[in-house]
Amino acid sequence: MDKTRHGPPHKRPSNRAPSKPAKPALHSVVMHRKINVLFVSRRNTLRSVMAQACLTHIAEKRFHARSCGQPLRIGAAVDPAAVSALRTAGIPLPEIKPRGWNEFVPARGFEAEFVIALDADIDRLQPAWPGQPHTALWAYPDTAAIADPEEAAHKALQTLYSMRRRLELLASLPLYGSDRESVRADIRDLGYMA
Repeated sequence: MDKTRHGPPHKRPSNRAPSKPAKPALHSVVMHRKINVLFVSRRNTLRSVMAQACLTHIAEKRFHARSCGQPLRIGAAVDPAAVSALRTAGIPLPEIKPRGWNEFVPARGFEAEFVIALDADIDRLQPAWPGQPHTALWAYPDTAAIADPEEAAHKALQTLYSMRRRLELLASLPLYGSDRESVRADIRDLGYMA
């Protein structure tokens, strides 16, 4: 009897159900979720607007940025110095109107995981944010208080470049997978950069 096989071997039918596609690992699901960041300044017309625009520009796929200011001190429109600085840096201006933090407390569709105050006075006045986010102070001078428009635009551009360096480092941090205190320390340490 010839035991030589010709052609492909015959597969026996299996009684097992077809396997389901594997679920993605939890860490990969978390890594693809956008991280909510809220920037806070006094009037929400210059520093916080530039920070929101800059983070959106450099890391929109990873972060969902918003900004606000102190209720009753909100400006009527985005400061011209912020518009000028963002235009010079090639960063699109977000289509926003200045708003107070009362729009985020209690959370109304946006719960921040990181709240970054850009003004030392505001840092002391902030409300209790919903969800216990990481908080940090990245203090910048109040450029909107400068009377000379040319000087204000120059200072705003310097502030924007400093923010950009910090935000690029923020975007490179391993924000998930690290313990909460390490992440909090890293975010706060960025506030001491020049």
